[in-house]
Amino acid sequence: MMSVLAIHARRLVAVRSNLVLLATAVLFAGCSANPIYKTTGAVLAGYSEGEATPYVMQMSDPEMACALGEGIDPLLYSFSRINDAPDTTGSLLMLLAGNCIEYQAWEAELAYLRGDYEGNVPAAKDAREQSKRLYALTAERRLVAFRRAMAAYDFDPSKEPLKCPFLLDEQDEMTFLLGLLTGMQAVVNDANSGARAGMPRNIAPQAERAATCVDNEKLGGLPNAIRALVWLLLPDTQPELAPDPWMVLKNSSAVGVRAGIRASMAVEAVAAETFGRPDVLADVVRRFAEAENTIEVWDEYRLVDSIAGRVIRFTSDKHWTAQYGYRTPQTYFGKMSPERDTENVETMSLDDLL
Repeated sequence: MMSVLAIHARRLVAVRSNLVLLATAVLFAGCSANPIYKTTGAVLAGYSEGEATPYVMQMSDPEMACALGEGIDPLLYSFSRINDAPDTTGSLLMLLAGNCIEYQAWEAELAYLRGDYEGNVPAAKDAREQSKRLYALTAERRLVAFRRAMAAYDFDPSKEPLKCPFLLDEQDEMTFLLGLLTGMQAVVNDANSGARAGMPRNIAPQAERAATCVDNEKLGGLPNAIRALVWLLLPDTQPELAPDPWMVLKNSSAVGVRAGIRASMAVEAVAAETFGRPDVLADVVRRFAEAENTIEVWDEYRLVDSIAGRVIRFTSDKHWTAQYGYRTPQTYFGKMSPERDTENVETMSLDDLL
């Protein structure tokens, strides 16, 4: 009797095991795989938001950060087919991915300037065409980043009257603001491409209005810097009693140094290039270099300051390459010519040697 019961028990265990295996097979087959995919996507999105994003924002290597954006964005957004799109993290990832293409565009532009300096017309024309193509792709990626940032906070920048989004914490404020800046960059990149990307021109006035939704002093003067750039691009958007945009840009840069994040300086440099102000460009490059040894960088957003440094160095490199055929020498960063500054050089009195 006991042996019969044992046999039935073993059969029951076997049946249960087979049912478990069958259920597992069904779970991983076809559309029934979605529950696991949904869980994986939710975990990945949560990790990116809570851990990966803060970690990346503390990095000081823009190239590695942009590689992360290009690599992780397709993986994270592949889950948006079954989960809600993680637009908060996604806007930052696409921002970084846009930087990758812009760095390539910069190299092509420097190659164009070297070819032009050397009188190599075919090389210059080829590099110029390459840079335009890359700037168009940069603009396209940055438009995606801008739209994701707006969607992340359910914000319609064209809505009248303006209704600011709910920003829970400092990270939300920075993400939203960087989204606005990225939208402005898309417009500038499109102009550099010869309008190949066809960016919507209403991004600029939308960004100007939305920048009033975040605290200027807290975020290193960047909100006002964005507004001043728009005032230069579209003078009709400047309030009647607003100060001169160039004064606002310089003041915003000073606020950025105090806050430990010099993104406003990068905006000032871009404005100086765009509107043909070599005096302003030389001044902001000098101020950025002088701040290198004194600034206490905002550690939580070190990457933003590092990216600003790349922008400033590139503007300097463009000037040096156009004028002298090579990039800015390290010992001359902050200067716009190889001439020595002899005004403050201490000289030794020969009488002291006698």
